[in-house]
Amino acid sequence: MKRIFLLAGAIGWGISILGVLLPWSVMDIVLQNMGAASPITDVQVQYWFRMATGAWSIIGFLYLMVLLKPQKYNNLIPLLAWGTVFEGIVLLIHGLYLNLPLFPFAGDVGFCLIVGGGLLLSNNAKKQ
Repeated sequence: MKRIFLLAGAIGWGISILGVLLPWSVMDIVLQNMGAASPITDVQVQYWFRMATGAWSIIGFLYLMVLLKPQKYNNLIPLLAWGTVFEGIVLLIHGLYLNLPLFPFAGDVGFCLIVGGGLLLSNNAKKQ
């Protein structure tokens, strides 16, 4: 079960590499399809988006490394799991505060809480 959560984390976080690599004209369309009200023309916001997707890609890479070499990187599992749960809580609080529509807000929160929580539970179950 732990490997399923690691795989989901690797894919879910790792897909962010597209936000780093795709041209802004394509990413802007993707963001509008995910709920952005209008095209994002502010270059500072574009820069922060690239910075965030770069960081998320690193998290996906870490999930992938633990998945591929679990004995070597097993000590990263609690950090990845708690970090993902923390992100889910941050998203939940701010999504509710901002009164965001359920798409994609609920999916992001659900992903974080299910993957992080599931990884914590499956990792602890294996130790007992």
